[in-house]
Amino acid sequence: MIARIEGKLIELAGDSALVQVGSVGYEVMLASYCVSALSGKIGSEITLCTMEYYEGAPGGGNLFPRMVGFLNSGERDFFNKFISVKGIGVKKGLKLLSVPIATIAVAIEQADDKALMQLPGVGKRMAQQIIAELKGKLGSFAIGAEVCGVSQIRFKPFQAEALEILIAWGEKRNEAMELVELACKKHPDVDSAEELVPLVYRLKQGVEV
Repeated sequence: MIARIEGKLIELAGDSALVQVGSVGYEVMLASYCVSALSGKIGSEITLCTMEYYEGAPGGGNLFPRMVGFLNSGERDFFNKFISVKGIGVKKGLKLLSVPIATIAVAIEQADDKALMQLPGVGKRMAQQIIAELKGKLGSFAIGAEVCGVSQIRFKPFQAEALEILIAWGEKRNEAMELVELACKKHPDVDSAEELVPLVYRLKQGVEV
């Protein structure tokens, strides 16, 4: 099994990256928080901790190997626990991780089902299922999440995406969160990270928006 990949980030799609290693290009599936974190690194050398799985029905004879990437081994370990929850597979698990893992771990450890329901596709029943199966098992993954703040998970997906882009570009998390909230209050019609990030920088520069 390939456990780590190092190479040049060639491109990012909505849920995957193309990483060039020598003469070979690897397609690596990513959670949306990873896509946001890597958005400013196209053309740069990156390292991803990886896991492999086979997609398809075993009885059908068509199994396709897939590679999933994470920013570090701790995030990979979290994901393996996360997809052990009944009803969450690899693809669904990646879709649900729209904010940093430490933030989700805090919500689970605090049994905050309302916070988990802010994740895309998570209803009340699933939130309670996640808490029932994982609470008490994720303390190590929540370390450092005091900096993130559980309130981040209450962001809409596009707001969380904009936040991770700002952080990847060097902004401090707490300041970026405040600016995202302020920009959204001033422009409630904004509904994408592409629109939100420029507004945040205009606010930071003191330009009236």
